[in-house]
Amino acid sequence: MANTTVLVPEPARPLPGLSINSSQGLLQWISSVDHKQLGIMYLWMALLFMLVGGLEILLVRVQLAVPRNTFLSPEAYNQLFTMHGTTMIFFVAMPALFGFGIYFVPLMIGANEMAFPRLNALSLWLTLFGGSLMYFSFLAGGAPDAGWFNYAPLNQFNYSSSPGVDYYCAGLLLAGIGTITASINLVVTILRYRIPGMRFKDMPVFVWMMLLTACLVLASFPALNAALAMLLLDRQLHAHFFDVTGGGSAVLWQHLFWLFGHPEVYVLILPAFGIFSEIFAVFSRKPVFGYAFIVGSGIAIALLAFGVWVHHMLAVGLGNTVNGFFSASSMLIGIPTGIKIFNWLATMHGGSLRFTVAMRFAIAFLVEFTIGGLSGIAFAIVPIDLQLTDTYFVVAHIHYVFIGGTLFGLFAGLFYWFPKMSGRLLDERLSKWFFWLFVVGFNGTFLVQHVLGTLGMPRRVYTYPDLPGWGLLNMISTAGGFLMGAATLLLVYMLVTAIRRGPLAPADPWDAYTLEWATTSPPTLQNFDRVPPVRSARPWRDHKRPDDADHLKPGKKKGVHGK
Repeated sequence: MANTTVLVPEPARPLPGLSINSSQGLLQWISSVDHKQLGIMYLWMALLFMLVGGLEILLVRVQLAVPRNTFLSPEAYNQLFTMHGTTMIFFVAMPALFGFGIYFVPLMIGANEMAFPRLNALSLWLTLFGGSLMYFSFLAGGAPDAGWFNYAPLNQFNYSSSPGVDYYCAGLLLAGIGTITASINLVVTILRYRIPGMRFKDMPVFVWMMLLTACLVLASFPALNAALAMLLLDRQLHAHFFDVTGGGSAVLWQHLFWLFGHPEVYVLILPAFGIFSEIFAVFSRKPVFGYAFIVGSGIAIALLAFGVWVHHMLAVGLGNTVNGFFSASSMLIGIPTGIKIFNWLATMHGGSLRFTVAMRFAIAFLVEFTIGGLSGIAFAIVPIDLQLTDTYFVVAHIHYVFIGGTLFGLFAGLFYWFPKMSGRLLDERLSKWFFWLFVVGFNGTFLVQHVLGTLGMPRRVYTYPDLPGWGLLNMISTAGGFLMGAATLLLVYMLVTAIRRGPLAPADPWDAYTLEWATTSPPTLQNFDRVPPVRSARPWRDHKRPDDADHLKPGKKKGVHGK
């Protein structure tokens, strides 16, 4: 594609947008290989599974609201918390993040399509079929009930004789293959389909983070897929990979799972880091501070992610030498993550801040993710881990990372990019209501769980004795969960209403910096008619303000408005 100058695009056109309507036909969406429609279907799929996974955990919270409750049986409780965790990680967070990546990476690098459009469609349908197959287990004799981590020996037939674990293996295998193929597509697209003139140092931070995420998937998911195949062989053909009575090793499952599982944490957070980097820069009216450090720390995180998995196993008894090494490496990986926090704070410092809902979620992320990160550092200290492992302190920690980090990133990206995807604007008043309901509900749910953990309440128990404080704290946590549920329903209402009759959005409502805003809202089938030349990491801003284009390295402070 030639480096020619693009004219300022016309105002929004409300199709194809986010809706799957009768005028376009459902068949067009099902058979589509367009990266934008596939990205939208990823997002709708994630929203559907989010509603299901949210309902599951609300049932769990009802069971835990008061001591000695009998609302759920132990079997139902185990199935619900297992399906909730598996759903939210594999069928909500990952599809949503990849949906944003598949939609916006080609636009941000000036490409008209992904490298392999048909493979792109295959990735989506494999993921959807994997999730559907796993949920079919409810009709086939019982859902998985050994936790989203599915530890041996609980995953063996003697402990879980229903077919739920088999469906867990088959569903995640299909979804894993879909994620791997999507990652291959992203890597090739970013490396080979950038507009001429866009060097690596000119790529948006979000594109960098999606590239690192795809590389992490390619390196980590084979371990999970191998473990799932071995477990299926154990259960169906008595292979004894993880069966101790047959000469296998239950700890081997933990090694394989967490060799995937801890890089997976960064698979879920690096794209969110990219989203926040774009949002902080645009709504601070400044280049992102320390572009090279943000990208470099992301690369460091991706490399260090494969040297910390045993901190999930410090209580297994692997010995002081192993525990000491992985404790040190787990503390070390906190350094590049902390660098990003200071970069974002410096980006806001001295900027002309606009407190849009996307920016509010980004600022809230700084608080919530810092809490989750500090509790993670605490778990890297072996004596603390031995006291708090398998308590509700762990539940609080993981949710402050996954919700306060990943889900807040998804919300921020949704409010930032919704006008581009749909050609419509969301209701600002309801959006602020959603933000406060969700943030208050989130902290009400999980902040008190730190206290429950230090009081000794174990996780994964379907009921508990009436000990001092336990009942009150659990009731507060349940109330916060229902507040988040109400906020989620409000979000669905806002999305449907905006898509059907929301005000039209201009092509560039935020006065943004990157190339996705250089086309119409929503983009045309071919994405671009003409693309502005790329001379910095902010090509669209350079095009809009040629007299003010400084072409300095991103991150160099230039005053309040970046001048």
